Amino acid sequence: MRECFEVRDTDAGGRIGELTVPRADVTVETPALLPVINPNLDTISPRRLATEFGAEILITNSYIIHGDDTLHERALEEGLHELLDFPGAIMTDSGSFQLSEYGEIDVTTEEILAFQHEIGSDIATPVDIPTPPDVSHERAEADLETTQERLEIAEAADTGEMLVSAPVQGSTYPDLRERAGRHADGTELDVFPVGAVVPLMNDYRYDDMIDVVAAAKRGLGADAPVHLFGAGHPMMFALAVAMGCDLFDSAAYALYARDDRYLTVRGTRQLADLEYLPCSCAICTAYSPDELRALPDDERESELAAHNLHVTFAEIRRIKEAIRAGNLLELVEQRARAHPTMLDGYRTLLDHAAQLERSDPVSKGSFFYTSHESARRPEVVRHHERLERLSVPDSLLLTEGDSPRSDEFDDSWRVEPPFGPFPRTLSRSYPLTAEVPERTDRAALEAAADGVARLVDANPDTAVTIAHRGWPAGVLERVPDSVDLVDLQSDDGR
Repeated sequence: MRECFEVRDTDAGGRIGELTVPRADVTVETPALLPVINPNLDTISPRRLATEFGAEILITNSYIIHGDDTLHERALEEGLHELLDFPGAIMTDSGSFQLSEYGEIDVTTEEILAFQHEIGSDIATPVDIPTPPDVSHERAEADLETTQERLEIAEAADTGEMLVSAPVQGSTYPDLRERAGRHADGTELDVFPVGAVVPLMNDYRYDDMIDVVAAAKRGLGADAPVHLFGAGHPMMFALAVAMGCDLFDSAAYALYARDDRYLTVRGTRQLADLEYLPCSCAICTAYSPDELRALPDDERESELAAHNLHVTFAEIRRIKEAIRAGNLLELVEQRARAHPTMLDGYRTLLDHAAQLERSDPVSKGSFFYTSHESARRPEVVRHHERLERLSVPDSLLLTEGDSPRSDEFDDSWRVEPPFGPFPRTLSRSYPLTAEVPERTDRAALEAAADGVARLVDANPDTAVTIAHRGWPAGVLERVPDSVDLVDLQSDDGR
């Protein structure tokens, strides 16, 4: 187990954890946002990030500091914490972003790791190769081999108490991402950024982003803190957390403010288009849109950046509370309705429900069925898998109605969409206490029929009858032919 990271609470793939950063002598609660600090700019000071916004950790670029003579000398003389005036943990990037943008940089992994250690970084990053999406498999594999060689160099370096990250690359190839995760997990490095996903997010390819993270997670161990490099928009935090990401770095708060863009959890608005400020943060309660627009450029940029940070940190807190309450996927579903590509991301997340089920708690507060996507949640997957463990009699009635008064069957179980069949003694057990709409949709009925099929397949010698309330023919086709069917609506004369 990695001593630097401990998981406290889980929901789906999301977790609340503690990342111990020994060099800074702090423990960061995750999920956590790392605001990006450009050492040449001061949109929001690092000290203000800590005192006003509660930032426990931030990230800056050691390559920029290394290449600027003045900053280089100051960082060596004063130390990174004094240079930035930040009391929490500081992570440093290595120049890999510049490498992906410009094609080359003038430092090696050994040099930049030594520099990060000298200036007092708490979490360092080696020079990995950020392979963009959709390149050939051959190029992605070759780049990955270079990254893995550099991780081995980083592992052998003398870094003292400084944590070192192990970026997980592999472009958009799940096999390479999983292999990269497994290799990184096998090192003694500490934090695991999933890299080169910014182009996917810039193109709103949230479905591909989820596949990339899911593959990396399959290779990484449960004790690996996962950093989603460059994920700065609060709209997608809940989705990424549900897939298992713990750390996010954001320059969006400042970059968007520079362009007069106003962040919300449902997307981004241009300040010029707003007649009202749909937020109750300190900035939005102090100004009207006209007043904010009338500010001098620098002041308006600073105030907009502060609003963007308030919204972003509030979403992180909201996600933590959702994990603690056990309703993270309900929050993900709300966010998924903000944009069609977010919905693609959520549906892709549910493609990995079996993977999420392994970390999802077996008992929570309530299961709310809020759309047809709810029929694919990990709780439904788990129930279907556990049907094979149940002891069944020789003849069994599965019914949406009341238990029959006759002795025609050896036993009578409930059948409830989306879960399907279960013994009545489990009716008060999670998730079978689910809140489901009266107007059951097709997806819930199909999931219930799949549950029936799973039970029948596991018990071929049991005579099964299902008494349903008008299930469509297409749903009933999913039930094995050996099952006797009774339509309760016909029997009731409705």
